Amino acid sequence: MKEYRSRIVDSILQDRLEAKGAVLIEGPKWCGKTTTAAQKAGSILHMDNPSEKTQNLDLAKLNPQRLLRGDTPRLIDEWQIAPTLWDTIRYEVDQRGLMGQFILTGSAVPPDTKDITHSGTGRFSWLMMRTMSLFESGDSTGEVSLKNLFEGNKDVDGENPNDIEKLAFLICRGGWPGAIDLDEKAALRQAFDYFDGVVKSDVTRADGIPKNEERVKRIMRSFARNQGSQAATTVIANDILANDSASVNEDTVHSYLAALRKIFVIEDMSAWNPNLRSKSAIRTSDTRYYVDPSIAVASLGAGPDDLLNDLNTFGLFFETMCVRDLRVFAESLDGTVYHYRDNTGLECDAIVHLRNGKYGLIEIKLGGDSLIEEAGKNLKKLASKIDTEKMHEPSFLMVLTGVGRYAYKREDGVLVVPIGCLRN
Repeated sequence: MKEYRSRIVDSILQDRLEAKGAVLIEGPKWCGKTTTAAQKAGSILHMDNPSEKTQNLDLAKLNPQRLLRGDTPRLIDEWQIAPTLWDTIRYEVDQRGLMGQFILTGSAVPPDTKDITHSGTGRFSWLMMRTMSLFESGDSTGEVSLKNLFEGNKDVDGENPNDIEKLAFLICRGGWPGAIDLDEKAALRQAFDYFDGVVKSDVTRADGIPKNEERVKRIMRSFARNQGSQAATTVIANDILANDSASVNEDTVHSYLAALRKIFVIEDMSAWNPNLRSKSAIRTSDTRYYVDPSIAVASLGAGPDDLLNDLNTFGLFFETMCVRDLRVFAESLDGTVYHYRDNTGLECDAIVHLRNGKYGLIEIKLGGDSLIEEAGKNLKKLASKIDTEKMHEPSFLMVLTGVGRYAYKREDGVLVVPIGCLRN
């Protein structure tokens, strides 16, 4: 049996189980939700087990309490195929009056919630799980800790283990747990198989509405080309027309993207809204991202060599990978990742904002002294706009790089940190 690799989310799940009667773990299929939950579970019910699925669905209607019997925490895997279980679990949590009774895992939002009568507030805790960060997969040394930076220790030091060829491979392999220990060819195959599964079945299961496979492919290709931007659905529709010689209207794009969100294939980033000294108008559109960079690469039919031959595209997909890792790290620090853009054209790729009000400003650059210099100036400019009488000063300013060899602090205080050195 394959040895379990520790995940950052392990300790978060334990904390949630101690604080609530039930924990719902959501996230993309094949990111490791069930395996992680099983480490904590006292008993397991696989709702989609082919040999028991019909019986499970019947019991969910006729005698749902029977499905909840077992040592706790009781893991209900792929619970969303029987949405009526939600209210039964909520009721059971109330009756037992104990914490840590159930773990629910699901790779999709239920397509039909009409039978769910209670939100679960006060009984459930929601936990988003993503694919593996480079630190979790063993591809980051973890010498620079975000937690330490927020605690005031900014004397960073570390050496990046990844050159540009390795970085291209890591982007294309993605953070899928099942791909981590495979040889290169097999590891790269996993994202393409995941993409095929989304196109052929998963996106239709999201809402039960049949999807045209070719349209799904076109929309996912266009979404990949527009990663890291605030592209509207009209932009994606026009991009498809320009690149695929096929028209797709805005309503179709909107419905297909909604389905992809339901199965956690895409995860847009909200805009940050700080208190500013200036009167700059903050742009509030979400930024487009895949939950893992390998999905974007697969949707374009690309591989490591393609990225190495097109550094602009490489940079976009590198940004997606960095955003994935920052989201994984921020979750463990009780934080959220945002982006910033205002009407003057000033942008910041990522802001890690903690619930306690602390935040760090991060620009993401594949590498290059001139790009790092420009990013540092951008960070200082944004920091100078923030009204520190109404909110904290930034805990740190960081340029997150791909191919720089070392992590260090510049004379102006800006940190330069390779993603291959970062951890939570």
